[in-house]
Amino acid sequence: MLLPPVKYCKGRKAEWNFLKICFRVTLYAEFLPSKSRATCVTLVEIFWAVGACFEVLLALLVMPSLGWQWLLGFSAIPLLIFAVCCVWLPESARYDLTRGHYDSAVKTLERIAKENGKPMPLGKLVEPTVESVKRGRFIDLLKPEMRRTTILLWIIWLVCAFSYYGIVLLTTALFEHPDGCHGTDVQSVGDQACFLECKTLTRDDYKDLTWTTFAEFPGLFLTAFLLEKIGRKYTMALEFGVFSVFVFFVNICTTRALLTVFLFVARAFISGAFQGAYIYTPEFYPTSMRAMGLGACSGMARVGAIVTPFIAQVLLKHSAYFAISIYGVMCLLATVASLLLPFETKGREMKDTTAEVAPKKPARVEDELQ
Repeated sequence: MLLPPVKYCKGRKAEWNFLKICFRVTLYAEFLPSKSRATCVTLVEIFWAVGACFEVLLALLVMPSLGWQWLLGFSAIPLLIFAVCCVWLPESARYDLTRGHYDSAVKTLERIAKENGKPMPLGKLVEPTVESVKRGRFIDLLKPEMRRTTILLWIIWLVCAFSYYGIVLLTTALFEHPDGCHGTDVQSVGDQACFLECKTLTRDDYKDLTWTTFAEFPGLFLTAFLLEKIGRKYTMALEFGVFSVFVFFVNICTTRALLTVFLFVARAFISGAFQGAYIYTPEFYPTSMRAMGLGACSGMARVGAIVTPFIAQVLLKHSAYFAISIYGVMCLLATVASLLLPFETKGREMKDTTAEVAPKKPARVEDELQ
């Protein structure tokens, strides 16, 4: 929640150096045409899926002999490399324009055209208005014309992170104690104030975890198709709904193989829903407050990520059925929130000011007659 002001003051490029990977969408999306924005942003998430699979394999090699500290250290190496590479990233031309840096915006576009071997398009950039140059503030997210959508997006982002990281934690927890009934052996913790038992995952556990992680790939490809076919709102609603169904299926007494299938499908669809939120959010907010809006949504997602271990690990030890069902109910709530979003952003050009985003009120007959 502290990063959006830094993003706006220092620029889109600067926030990459804070290693807040979720904000890459702001910079990347502002360079993309509306017709291919969803596909490009979604497909770049393939590298997230590759990283997730690689992390499981790395854990299989490192955890048994070196422990989690070494795993964390090895996992941080790509982030250090990425931080150095940020030096070569171009600044957002849209951001430069909203700050009145006309020449910088032109230079950025000329550089990109040159690197792509294409001439600059005819015409010239529109000079920014006084309103568009005004810095976005957090309170602007709760203005009457933005409040409803902002709150709905906060709910969606919170549920996305809550459910995504929840299914990751549930997968390992359910595989630790298989008993043929919803994949878990619910152990009574009695009146103990603290439950610290930690079991080492076996090779079979890592194998099944790898399979569920591979679910990210079909989830992303399906999402890329649906975003362009039925739009952002309905894609998120559909994927939240399917996730809920398969999470409830996890409560069925079944085999480990079928449990893996349920978790695979659930992870594929929650990954896709998360990606839908990444697409809709920067398309909704104007340039003057896009970083602020996406940053606030990301902050709500962190709340969901903080809460989910208490459900997927602590509550699971007391009642697996109750813990698993919470994820299904939360995603049903997110389904409704997605359907209540005020408009579809598919094919919509990114806006630069709040006035362009706010829905136009129909003119009254008296006003038209005057």
